[in-house]
Amino acid sequence: MAVFFLPLVLAGLAPLSEYKNALFKMSATRFSWSRLTPFKLKNRSVGLSTESNAQGKVYFTLDGHKFMIVGGSIHYFRVPREYWKDRLLKLQACGFNTVTTYIPWNLHEQNRGTFDFSEILDLEAYVSLAATLGLWVILRPGPYICAEVDLGGLPSDRTLVLLGYAFRLALLLRGSESKTKFSFKLRLCYNQVVYRRSLSFGCGSPGEANYSVNGLVAWPFPSPVTRYLRGGPVIAVQIENEYGSFSKDGDYMEYIKEALQKRGIVELLLTSDNHKGIQTGSVKGVFQRHPSFSTALTTINMASFEKDSFIKLLQMQNDKPIMVMEYWTGWFDTWGREHNVKSAEEIRYTVSRFIKYGISFNMYMFHGGTNFGFINGAFHYDKHSSVVTSYVMGMFRERNIHFIGFLPRLPQLIPKTVYPTVGLAFYLPLFDILPYLNKPVMLYTPVTMENLPINNGSGQPFGFVLYETSICAGGDLYASVSDSAQVFLNDTTIGNLDEYTYDLTIPTIQDCQLLRILVENQGRINYSWKIQNEWKGLNGDISINGTLLKNFTIYSLDMKMSFFERLRSATWRLAPENYLGPAFYLGTLKADSSPKDTFLDLSNWYYGFVFINGRNLGRYQNIGPQRTLYLPGPWLHPGDNEIIVFEKIQKGFYIQSKTRPQLQY
Repeated sequence: MAVFFLPLVLAGLAPLSEYKNALFKMSATRFSWSRLTPFKLKNRSVGLSTESNAQGKVYFTLDGHKFMIVGGSIHYFRVPREYWKDRLLKLQACGFNTVTTYIPWNLHEQNRGTFDFSEILDLEAYVSLAATLGLWVILRPGPYICAEVDLGGLPSDRTLVLLGYAFRLALLLRGSESKTKFSFKLRLCYNQVVYRRSLSFGCGSPGEANYSVNGLVAWPFPSPVTRYLRGGPVIAVQIENEYGSFSKDGDYMEYIKEALQKRGIVELLLTSDNHKGIQTGSVKGVFQRHPSFSTALTTINMASFEKDSFIKLLQMQNDKPIMVMEYWTGWFDTWGREHNVKSAEEIRYTVSRFIKYGISFNMYMFHGGTNFGFINGAFHYDKHSSVVTSYVMGMFRERNIHFIGFLPRLPQLIPKTVYPTVGLAFYLPLFDILPYLNKPVMLYTPVTMENLPINNGSGQPFGFVLYETSICAGGDLYASVSDSAQVFLNDTTIGNLDEYTYDLTIPTIQDCQLLRILVENQGRINYSWKIQNEWKGLNGDISINGTLLKNFTIYSLDMKMSFFERLRSATWRLAPENYLGPAFYLGTLKADSSPKDTFLDLSNWYYGFVFINGRNLGRYQNIGPQRTLYLPGPWLHPGDNEIIVFEKIQKGFYIQSKTRPQLQY
């Protein structure tokens, strides 16, 4: 494998031509890392570092061995646990030596102070499996991760939201001494919350927060058994994520770096930003175990081989190897827009150039996986646009392009199948399932889902909220909702609201009636300053003809497994041929003794979610581009499997299955 080396020159003093010549001059030096696996590399003292030869040529080393990072991103939380090994083996079989993953704290801590690292969220098991298979690991714990997940991975708890946003709000983090003290206090509180400290959510005075920080336990990930110097596979940890795109507090990144180090992280630290953000997103400060790194390693994200970006990075840190932390192998899709595709030839060409010039890189994504449940993020173009269920930024299929030595055998393809057509013969209208929900909240005025006094004060992170109140007159209804709402008078649909539609007409009524508003969180924005306004539900007061409505009954429809367990005791009705409005539909998928993967075709349905044995497969919409939902075989039982569809608009007819996904119109 051919590599290049960078000359040892002072940043900012060498002419651009010298940087360019250094960057794009190949060397005959070759790397072979087949022996550098977590179990084979026994003698460990430094970890990932750099060295240079007599000519000033710089390269990565792993405890003295020349090393090049050839990484691919696979998110454990987007892949069924039963398939982690398959995806990691495919990564290795394509010649990669490192897997990278984000850590989504909004999934790990959905309820304040209660952390979930089980099943698909078992991060330590995932990292340990990677080591067993011979892969190194780079962790990207955020706390903000973007990743096209809800709120960029920040928990939506009202306190967490406020603390997370505070770091990205210039007015709070610049200016007077009082603002500076407030910024310091917020950082201390945020440190307690995100890094799993004893949770003093009021945080008191800065002094009280300091006391809490000093008494805190060590951050559990990477756990001791996974860390490099303990024989584990974790060779680097990323500080925050793309902070150069925000960068309103010069002390914040330094603070996060110190927080990681004080909690035992001695592995190489790095930052990750695009071309515009690498300067403002970088971090300074000497690393005790990495004397060759006077600052955290600055890495760059890009969509193609961008010479100008490499030259800019080289001007910043000419004494370090170049690394592309994210080479985008595709782009995410949003509902109602065209499917994005990057050709395999383009990917092959770009990766070949990285390796030709010795540039360490990480493919984002190698395998994208699936936004199961409600975890998808969103963007705001001309309107709120939700990321689709399939996270199609992968899979890399090229082998034997440019790697030296033997490549492992590809694992066998996971078989797919077609199941018999499922007819959904039974249904329950939305309002029939209310007795099977958790006890509703009674409030004088409505609040957003994040502020509902439920889940140990954590509010509701995902799903739907139903608001009910009694009205005794019609007129002009005014309400601000996020993201979309269906409005009912008793059981009858009377209109819809969204971010641009604030009002509708309530028809004249004779007696007092029940006004109902079902609001869906379609995914919080995961990138841009707009994340600071991502409260979901009814945003503020609601009125008819200017008179405020009061005394609300509020139901949380988070649609967790426990809800579907209770729903099994309901008396389901025979479904009519046609039905308008939100309802749950029940059917049975019959599998043989060895269930296999399939893709459910929802093309004759309109908008909703599919649940298999209580597991949420994700959202479907008839506006596309995605037409099928992935159903993993391990989530099926031999024999009968319960399928429940929550359809918002209008009943479909049946569900068919396919052996291949349909991700575009």
